[in-house]
Amino acid sequence: MADNLLVTKATCARIPTSDGEFQLCVYENNQDDKEHMAIVMGDVFDDEDVLVRIHSECFTGDVLGSRRCDCGEQLQRAMELISSEQRGVVIYMRQEGRGIGLKEKLRAYNLQDGGLDTVDANLVLGHKADARHYDIAAKILEDLGIKSVRLITNNPDKITELCSLGVDVKERVSIESTVYPDNAAYLLTKVQRMNHMLDPRLLTSMLVGKF
Repeated sequence: MADNLLVTKATCARIPTSDGEFQLCVYENNQDDKEHMAIVMGDVFDDEDVLVRIHSECFTGDVLGSRRCDCGEQLQRAMELISSEQRGVVIYMRQEGRGIGLKEKLRAYNLQDGGLDTVDANLVLGHKADARHYDIAAKILEDLGIKSVRLITNNPDKITELCSLGVDVKERVSIESTVYPDNAAYLLTKVQRMNHMLDPRLLTSMLVGKF
């Protein structure tokens, strides 16, 4: 985490959704010009074992419902899980395309349509396989007063980095996604090359082609 990183809560407002009522809080920082967000349900201040999803922005999945990835479904499922407990947080990080931005993500999609997987497509374009960082997310958790989290993720690197930033991750909560013909190769690449922890039943369905 940058020593001079400053993250401040700009404003919050009530947001009623199909999953219940949340508070949407916008955060500003001195490292980038992006507005990162916390979507909060219930009283989480000074609390432990709070259900948390740190979700990286995905316009194609979150807004358009694209089946090339599992992002939109993960966001919706995380909100449903939090709603079921009436307490929790989704931290929405403006890190489109694993940190490379929407334009470059679309260029990577075109390379994937030509035969590259999601990792090699990023590398060919001169990017890291995953360029995301979670120092701002850790600061947001600190501002919310959360002492420890149950993290909704399949990504072990996210857990490792958060722990290195001082976040007390008590438990990993898996999040399953629907396998479609358009995202099967992508999910398999995340398992084989990025060590994502997916349910064995999901892996089986990918490998034997039962979509």
